[in-house]
Parts: sequence; C-alpha cells; structure tokens
Amino acid sequence: MSAATDYDRAARAAAAAVIRRYSTSFGLAVRLLSDPVRARVRDIYALVRVADEIVDGAAAEHGLDPLAIAAALDAYEEAAERAVTCGFSTDLVLHAFARTARATGITAELTRPFFASMRMDLERTEHDADSFAAYVHGSAEVVGLMCLCAFTTDRSPQPVAPDPALIHGATRLGAAFQKVNFLRDLAADHDGRGRSYFPGIDPERLDDAQRDALLVDIDADLAAADAVIDRLPASSRSAVRAAHDLFAELSARLAATPAAALRRTRIRVPDARKAVILARALARGQGAFSPRTRKDLR
Repeated sequence: MSAATDYDRAARAAAAAVIRRYSTSFGLAVRLLSDPVRARVRDIYALVRVADEIVDGAAAEHGLDPLAIAAALDAYEEAAERAVTCGFSTDLVLHAFARTARATGITAELTRPFFASMRMDLERTEHDADSFAAYVHGSAEVVGLMCLCAFTTDRSPQPVAPDPALIHGATRLGAAFQKVNFLRDLAADHDGRGRSYFPGIDPERLDDAQRDALLVDIDADLAAADAVIDRLPASSRSAVRAAHDLFAELSARLAATPAAALRRTRIRVPDARKAVILARALARGQGAFSPRTRKDLR
C-alpha cells in the first residue's frame, strides 16, 4: 500500500468516526448508501460537524472566547479551500472532505455559503425573512447539494453534475431538515443560545396556529423533495428516502404536539419506529427505478 493510499484511508476513517460519535438518525440513513457514496457523504458530514462544533460546541467549552471562535472558523474555512485546491491537508477530516470534493465537483460555490451561515450564528440572534433565507441556504440547502454531487457522481471517474430537478429537490429537502430542527430545538436554541431563527416568532409565545403555519411550509418542502427521490441513482435512493421519511415522521409528531409543549420537550422518533421507516425505505428504494437508473444498471 502506498503512503498516499494509507493516508487517504486514515482520513476516511477519521470522518467516519465523527459521524458515529455525533449522529443517530442520519447515521442510520447513511448506512443505506452504497460505496463510494456512503464514504463521501460521511466526509461531507464530518466537515459540517466540525464547523458546528467550532461555532456551538467544543470550542467554547475548551475556553475559546467569541473572537477566538470566529478566528477558528475563518481558519477552518481557509484550510478547507486550500485542501480542495491542492488535494491534501494535515487535518484528516479536511483531507477526506477535499478528496470527496475533488471527486464529485464540490467547489467554493457551495462551501462559502455554508461557512457564511456558520458565521451568522456568531453575529446575530434573530432573523428577518432575508437573513433567514440566507441562513437556511448556507446551513442546509448547500449541504444537500454537496451530498447530491456525491449521489449523482456515484462510481463515475469524473464528477457528474445533477440535473435541475434533482437540484431543486435537494435544496427543498435540506431546507425541510433545517426547519424541522429549528422547530424541535426551539427551547434549546432560545434558552441555551439566545437565538430565534423563525422570523416574527417569539419562541416563548409560540401558539398552535404559528406551529401549523411553519409545518405547512415544511411539508411543502418535503413534498417537493419526495417528487424527485425516485430519480436518484440506486446507490442513494433508499438512504434519501429514509431520511425524508424520518423527517416527515418528525413533522407529523410536531403537528400532534401542543405548541406549549414544544417549548419544553424535544420531539423524537422512537427507535422501533425508525427501524420500520428504514425498512420501508429500503424496500421502496429497491423497487422504484427511474429510466436513468435502469440504463445505469444494464
């Protein structure tokens, strides 16, 4: 084994360790992906997770003040871009991400909005309609597009650009995921971090009508994504279906929970229900083939 191959494998193992440590539902869905897509999505997630820990987790608990946290985030973004440009980093997570980015066509057009949204969390605690849209785009929609690059490239030796319908579906699905998380983490974000993401909504006074309006928007995003999942390659279809259906289940459970209770309780999907959703997604993904997928499998 060459030194480069050994290093690449170590980097990929480091990224996989991040997802094992920090993810549950997402980690389960990723297991339904086929390689090399599975490993590449883990690489993407690891970059996202480390950035999130800089902004909202480990950095502060290790004693960094706000200015130092901002500087660390800037340095991490710069290091990520350098890694993608040259194909190597001394940071194993960044090295894994760079290898995936170069293989699938992920560029600064997607990473810069992501880091811009992470930076917004350091600079503002409330959002208007424009800043909310920008935040969701950078923190979630572009992450969905990064994953989509991995999905469509699949085993191709060159990056395969997604078609517009899949781009639309990926952005809507990423937005739905983020909005669901905002709603289920309403109390933690407000009480623990002093943030309010939804424009015009006071988390302390959320009522059922406001909850329902938010869920109508979320369900529209989920429906738009659902319409194109079957057009994904077979290597990613079941996993995306599982992730979609897990969040659709969360949306339904949020709708059934009084708004007042959302300020006290984080809604989750029980493990037994997750297992059913994953099994159903796997069965459906194996049975639904788009024209492109049939051609790919010939």
